[in-house]
Amino acid sequence: MSIKVKLSLIISSTLIVIMLFNIVLSYFSTKENMREDSENKMMATAKQIAIEFEQARTGAAYVEQLISEKLYMASITASRELDPDIHQVRDEDLKQLSRRLGVSHISLLAPVNGELVIQRSSNISDQGLVANNWYYGYAAFQQFIHPAELKEDKPLERFWAAPLDTSARTDLTDKRSFYEDGKRNYIISTYMLESDLKDYERISDMNEIVRKTIAANPNILEVTGIYPQLFKLASALDLSNPLDDRVGYYHTEQPIVFGSYTYVDPVNDIAYVEKAARGEYISYEAEINGKHVTKSFIPVSNDDSYLISIVMDYKMISSVLNEQLVNYIAISIVLLEIMIITSYLIAGRMIRPLQSILDKVNDVANGHFGARLKIKSKDELGLLARRINMMARNLSIYTNQLQQTYEENRAMKEYLESFINQTADAIHVVDLEGRVILANYAFQQLFGWNTEQIVGKHITIIPESRQEEEERVMNWLISGKNLMARETQRMTRDGRLVDVSVSTSAIYDENGHCIAFASITRDVTEHKKMEELLRRSEKLTTVGQLAAGVAHEIRNPLTTLRGFLQFQQQKQVLNLNHTDIMLSELDRINLIVSEFLILAKPQAVHFQKKDVRYILGDVISLLDSQANMVNIHFDTHFTQEPCVIECEENHLKQVFINIFKNAFEAMPSGGTIKLITEIWNEKDVRVQVIDHGHGIPEENISKLGQPFYTDKETGTGLGLMVSQRIIHNHKGTLEITSIVNVGTTVTIQLPVFYEVQLDNPPGLI
Repeated sequence: MSIKVKLSLIISSTLIVIMLFNIVLSYFSTKENMREDSENKMMATAKQIAIEFEQARTGAAYVEQLISEKLYMASITASRELDPDIHQVRDEDLKQLSRRLGVSHISLLAPVNGELVIQRSSNISDQGLVANNWYYGYAAFQQFIHPAELKEDKPLERFWAAPLDTSARTDLTDKRSFYEDGKRNYIISTYMLESDLKDYERISDMNEIVRKTIAANPNILEVTGIYPQLFKLASALDLSNPLDDRVGYYHTEQPIVFGSYTYVDPVNDIAYVEKAARGEYISYEAEINGKHVTKSFIPVSNDDSYLISIVMDYKMISSVLNEQLVNYIAISIVLLEIMIITSYLIAGRMIRPLQSILDKVNDVANGHFGARLKIKSKDELGLLARRINMMARNLSIYTNQLQQTYEENRAMKEYLESFINQTADAIHVVDLEGRVILANYAFQQLFGWNTEQIVGKHITIIPESRQEEEERVMNWLISGKNLMARETQRMTRDGRLVDVSVSTSAIYDENGHCIAFASITRDVTEHKKMEELLRRSEKLTTVGQLAAGVAHEIRNPLTTLRGFLQFQQQKQVLNLNHTDIMLSELDRINLIVSEFLILAKPQAVHFQKKDVRYILGDVISLLDSQANMVNIHFDTHFTQEPCVIECEENHLKQVFINIFKNAFEAMPSGGTIKLITEIWNEKDVRVQVIDHGHGIPEENISKLGQPFYTDKETGTGLGLMVSQRIIHNHKGTLEITSIVNVGTTVTIQLPVFYEVQLDNPPGLI
């Protein structure tokens, strides 16, 4: 997709987002305005209905008061004209009296079996009706049957006027009264029927007002007048029927004052009526009877005695909103088409210089750096063109340098590959997981694998007995330390063990993290064989020297013995002086033979972990009394670090005893022997014995340790040779330095013993 199209799409997409935002904002703004307008209309309608209701209620109350007064006067007149005994009164008399008094009917009620029953009436249909539960009928009945309790401190005459609609039977609307004066055996009931109450119905008919209101505003579905005090109690009843007897049975008024109650929301109505009764205006949307409506509860009376609920069809609001939404979308589509065409043309003009830049970049990508861009504009595109020209020039220079460097690197790579593949040493590289990355030809020849079999795979060239040692080496290398070449063993593909010298190094990335290990392995099998032959040759030479030395050393005392024996044989006389000399010479021969046996006889050696400091302490304790006799003192400087080595303790004690005795003999006038122990280069224990004796000439130091070389009159030269052999068997070194008339220093270094878990194996540097 070209930049031209992308730019056009970006502009168009931005416009779409803005239009959508505007449409949504306008939609919800219009919806909110219409909702507020609808609420204002409902509020105005409710106030208008409330005014009409108050007027109707005032007129109805006035009419009802007139009717009650009329019924009272009729009751008084009837009591004066009727016989006190109900049995003397006829129904026909009541009919004539009711017509004359202008009331609908007159009934006479008397107790029968504990109930108040109509026994005489101008209305035949009233005959036999029980009036116990009629409004005020029960009160009149109680006073009638218990006059002593009810008439105390009260007038004798009693009149009860029941309210309209709730006074008597459920199939009639009437205004009924009850009169009892204590002078007769019945109660007089006068009443007006619905047919005779035209003025009252015309004045108090709120349903007609509601119907006119709904007709004037088709969006209003229902108007309901509600008594909030009775609504919650009557919520369990059939509130859609305002003539339900169960409501009027116990209350003077029903919870539904006027209108209908068909849009019932059982979840919210009770709670919202309670809130509206506290003066709060309630309006919400809901789905009721399959319609989306707006229902409101509006407090309108000053005394909070009733409130008005209006249900309005939401279709009016939704239709306006949908029409407005369609208009917005149509306008947006037209604007969008115009903007797409305009943005496409503008984008084409804006990116025209980019085409030249793109052509130049393509040339640079293909390696053509010569041509220059010619864009004269001073905006960002002009700056970009100048930068691209500069970049092309620099790339030309860098490319030439890279080409030269590449040739040099290629030559060096070929040289290194040739060196690695042609060298006789086996070279291979493994990653941290042990997978082979590279292996040269010598490696393949030594271990029996070819390149395809090992590259990228794990191979087993380390014998099981050397695994622990190899892990220590790898841990040491990862820690950033170096290793010298070390002799060990490796295993070929067919399981054969090979003696090798291995030099392993860590390979690091640019961040200094170890990423691989490179090993150079050399087969030292033949070299070891040559060393063994050389050692055998040296042994034979040493044996020859020892044999010549022993023969020479023993021959002198033997010559002396032979001469004295021949002399005594000739003289046939035993000379005691000669016998002492002969015994001395025999002792000398025995000493030479004993030291020679110590040197030549193989000893069973059992190495153990010991601390050199404790071995020296034992030797000092052994020689301390002898040292005091010759006025010699030990000055010890032992390190606080453990100096643990693997050794044969008695052999090392023999070495230190020999060295200390030499120091004693070098200081015949007494003096101090200084002892120093320390850890040297983190891998050796170094012991120095320093005396202040007569010293050894420099030209004689190289002869020390040779068989039978000594500067002592009674020495054999074998003690130092034995000491050197013991130190060598412990894989250590013994070095002697001396200055004449200053003193001699004997330095012994023995390898530190490291536990398996330590990470510094032999061969560390």
